[in-house]
Amino acid sequence: MTEATTRAERKKAELRREIIDAAFDCFAERGYHATGIADIAAVLGIGHGTFYRYFENKRDIIEHVIDDLVGKIIGTLAMENAPDAANSLDEYRAQVARIAEALPRIFFDDPRVPRLLLFEATGVDADLTQRLYGLLDNAVALTAGYLEHGVERGYLRADLDVPGTAQAVNGMMLASAIQGLRTGDAAQVQSLNTAIQRLMFDGIRAAG
Repeated sequence: MTEATTRAERKKAELRREIIDAAFDCFAERGYHATGIADIAAVLGIGHGTFYRYFENKRDIIEHVIDDLVGKIIGTLAMENAPDAANSLDEYRAQVARIAEALPRIFFDDPRVPRLLLFEATGVDADLTQRLYGLLDNAVALTAGYLEHGVERGYLRADLDVPGTAQAVNGMMLASAIQGLRTGDAAQVQSLNTAIQRLMFDGIRAAG
């Protein structure tokens, strides 16, 4: 690959990112449905044809955002954070702490992403709504995988309601994400995630 080719590819990647950023700004200001391709193109001073070389339409941008977010989450849950990596309760507790620290950074790296996915994307069309529901279902299934591994290894209780507990844990995580969007307070999100971990491992009853 020549230097000129590399430079051209870099410029293409930069413009693609600029289009996504401009679209986010327009969605935030006008709303998804009220934003047209012309609005996004005007922000950047580009023509419609340039936009369509990078994206099929504005919905394609949301698909890109979802794919990018899923890729980052999968990367976070690899290696030492994989569902079958922990072999004891202490290891699982440490694993959960690492994940609880990493996921908010991914999710709130660009606050427009969770706002778009949680509040705008479900109103785009039925297919995208079903895809988002599918992401939630996959998240619950992934959490269940961690719990099932703990039951099999014997460091989680044998009578654990795995499906129900997985739903409950993910529900708490989603509530934490929504609170983070409302307040923009990273310290509060961290405090909520710590409370979730304490509830998972220590319960709420008094010692004694």
